[in-house]
Amino acid sequence: MPMALYNRRRGPGSATYTRYSIFRAGGGSSLMARTAASRRRRPRGDDRISALSDDLLYLVLGRLDIRTAVGTAALSRRWACLRRELPVLNFSVDALLPPRYHRWIQLHDQVGKASFPYDRTQVSRELMPNIRRYEHRAMRALTRSVEAFLDSAASAVRRRKISRLRLEFFVTPTPSTGCMNQLIAEAIDACGVDDLHVVAKPIFWRRGVHNFASHGLCKEPSASRLQSLKLGGCVLPPLHEYGALTTLILQDIPESTPEAAYQGVFTLCQQLQVLHLISCQCSGKVIFVDAPMSKIRELVVDKCRFRRFRLRALPNLESLAFLGPRVYLESASFPRLRNFNLTSCLGVTMRGFREYLKENLKIDHESLLEYMPDITNLILRISGPDRWIVPSRYPSTLLPNLRRCLIADVPSSWDVSWARLLLETAPALEVLHIHIATCIEEPGDKIRWKPSKLRHHHLEEFTIVGYEGRERQIYLVNFVMRVCTVLRRVSIFKNGHARNKGHWDWELVTQQHSWTEEKKDSTLMHIMDGVSLSVDPVQLVFG
Repeated sequence: MPMALYNRRRGPGSATYTRYSIFRAGGGSSLMARTAASRRRRPRGDDRISALSDDLLYLVLGRLDIRTAVGTAALSRRWACLRRELPVLNFSVDALLPPRYHRWIQLHDQVGKASFPYDRTQVSRELMPNIRRYEHRAMRALTRSVEAFLDSAASAVRRRKISRLRLEFFVTPTPSTGCMNQLIAEAIDACGVDDLHVVAKPIFWRRGVHNFASHGLCKEPSASRLQSLKLGGCVLPPLHEYGALTTLILQDIPESTPEAAYQGVFTLCQQLQVLHLISCQCSGKVIFVDAPMSKIRELVVDKCRFRRFRLRALPNLESLAFLGPRVYLESASFPRLRNFNLTSCLGVTMRGFREYLKENLKIDHESLLEYMPDITNLILRISGPDRWIVPSRYPSTLLPNLRRCLIADVPSSWDVSWARLLLETAPALEVLHIHIATCIEEPGDKIRWKPSKLRHHHLEEFTIVGYEGRERQIYLVNFVMRVCTVLRRVSIFKNGHARNKGHWDWELVTQQHSWTEEKKDSTLMHIMDGVSLSVDPVQLVFG
């Protein structure tokens, strides 16, 4: 009996399996005959895809991953030529990794957990070799695609124009590094690319950065048309000769980078308008920015490991975001600054150190918000095991032009009444949104407020999300109701969060909660205590 007819698991008597095996083993020719006959009977129609114009086909190819786009070259000579003429090139190693690679990664992440027993010695024997085999295989395929493109570009009669190039690859000790550098130089020098995206990723569980050729990104930087550039996992090349560069994103720049390289970006890139620093590191102690001739209007510093980052002068700066590190403004040389986003989590949970920081880590709100009197939008996402923001001893009108403010991620153990400082320092504030994050910590120390005669004449909307009815939360809502004379709407939500819309805008995402009449009446009694009834009625929303 043929082996195909015998099923060890289900037994030789399984009729279903036998019929299926016979169909596969002996019925192949009849199946092919039926398929060929049906193909002959099928009426031949027009090739509607090939009938489309080149411009429409460019749009189709531009939305395909590299593996599918390369495969279209086998359809016809026209498709092969179209792929070579695309104005947008996307060489991404991620598109060449099979789903099995990602399953190996997930399996590696599960190793060591109590619910997943797995011998750790097998990690180096089985998991890591499989993961790295797929990575090297994907890099070889990517290198072949890049080399094929370079060969076709070298043999072309006319130089093609490329508007955007996206290149993502693994850092491997192979000749692929030179191939990637050649592609970048060819795209800038010969193809006139104006939007370049280069991200080098280390092999799984290894460190590595990409080094460019000795001449940098290209051979003729002063003649380049490059306007937008993103570099990730690379050694920072000289950028001062790229006169058309207006947007720069640096990500995962290594710790060996000297502070002078970052300072040169501010002072020497004269046309730069947008600068994002994401997860970057530096070998020096302080990055000091004093660039009175800079045209930078948007600056984002996100999760960078800088010891200190000091700004002295950026006269055209309009939008500023510090997400993670503490950045110091040393002067008022930011006359156009209108949008400010500060995200900071300070403190530790380790016993001993926590008690020390709780007593000594105190930042008053004036030092946190000084030198920015003209901002109109403010986002503060500040958190930590213990409250570290404190009122200033000598409060003043810090933010006379502030109109909209979000205070988010405040732990429920904090005395949230510190948000009262915003009403005292921002007399023109119109919208105040507060989000309280639930935590298991016990309530911390309270702020001892002095009696206030404040009257705020501009706040119209106040919303608090994450309301639990704690004493200091009630105090804050009651304070807002008492001192704001033109208040129109007060919203109290138990569940929800604040979602960013870009770096300088937000929206509150809330979930409806069923308030009992007894709970509503109790809340109203507390928040309306001492509120004058002579003022216009306020719309109260419970959710």
